[in-house]
Amino acid sequence: MSILQVNHVKKIYSSRLGGNEVEALADVNFSVDQGEYVAIMGESGSGKTTLLNILAALDKPTSGEVVLDGQKIEQIPENELSHFRRNNLGFVFQDFNLLDNFSLKDNIFLPMVLSGSKHNEMEQRVKPIAQDLGIQSLLDKYPYEVSGGQKQRTAVARALINQPKLVLADEPTGALDSKTSEDLLNTFNEINTNGQTILMVTHSVNAASKANRILFIKDGSVFHELYKKQMTDEEMFQKISDTLTVISAGDENRV
Repeated sequence: MSILQVNHVKKIYSSRLGGNEVEALADVNFSVDQGEYVAIMGESGSGKTTLLNILAALDKPTSGEVVLDGQKIEQIPENELSHFRRNNLGFVFQDFNLLDNFSLKDNIFLPMVLSGSKHNEMEQRVKPIAQDLGIQSLLDKYPYEVSGGQKQRTAVARALINQPKLVLADEPTGALDSKTSEDLLNTFNEINTNGQTILMVTHSVNAASKANRILFIKDGSVFHELYKKQMTDEEMFQKISDTLTVISAGDENRV
């Protein structure tokens, strides 16, 4: 069953004076099933960031539609978008986006605080998540007192605390060393195994190789997709690398 549908999404940016137009997305079509773990890859300028902003309800398409669990995002009134994001989407960013003057626990609580949840409900929610992510002993510390990996685990906990329909991850391993990145990717696999739907934008072939499906964006459209199926991480890594080589070769042949 599809939890997310992206239908003929197009995005055109115009200059302030309306002279020049830039087509960031040409015609994007794909769907994501409940419980899937999907990675999106593409070169800089391919439209990945624009697509992610539209999926996150931070921008609206010029045409087409995005449907999350039966609700058309672009039809949600502006004054209801923040509420929609808090209750349906979880976000994991490359730079963590934690508040330094909040403890880790308070950072995790933030989406529930903004939703008006009661404190005892927040405490009940945070305990199993913090335990699963291995940060239960760090909850009273502040972001500047913990490592990058611990910050990112806190960000993952914050993304999960409101039990979102979809987790959007934007280059989640970009600020981490290789060992910490691997730990985080293992965490993503665990929460996906537990039923959480994940959509990750990444430049990392290693990160993408952990996903169940890869969408390659090129010139504002889905150019190709790979399904992992029974492949190992190593086999998927090679498949992704080969696909990126073909895409790059195609660009060179245009010159």
